[in-house]
Amino acid sequence: MPHLGLVTVVVRDYDEAIAFYRDALGFELLEDTPIDSEKRWVIVAPPGARETAILLARAATGDQEARIGDQTGGRVGWFLNTDAFERDYERMRAAGVTFEEAPRREPYGTVAVFRDLYGNRWDLIQLNARARQDGML
Repeated sequence: MPHLGLVTVVVRDYDEAIAFYRDALGFELLEDTPIDSEKRWVIVAPPGARETAILLARAATGDQEARIGDQTGGRVGWFLNTDAFERDYERMRAAGVTFEEAPRREPYGTVAVFRDLYGNRWDLIQLNARARQDGML
């Protein structure tokens, strides 16, 4: 059965992006392989992720550089699911992650919007039992 394997996030610098995703978000560095003198194959994922991971791709052109931090036109583009919202929210805040809002309760669970180191918008979300039962990711 097909599944979504990688999603690209365009970054300014490999090492600063790795540090943010690893240290601030708690992701694991799954691979960091040099391709040539300037390009690397860098993959990160939340601990325990089984199918989807993020390819950190350093911008190589002016058009790519222009999209760093605004890859989805200002919309939330990524959804980081958690099974312990307060734990992860507090850990991320302590690590310097910028949240745009206080956590809020929605019909599907608890959520707060944060920005990555470049300004891309993410949701930290803990789905409630009904949303999980209904098949929301």
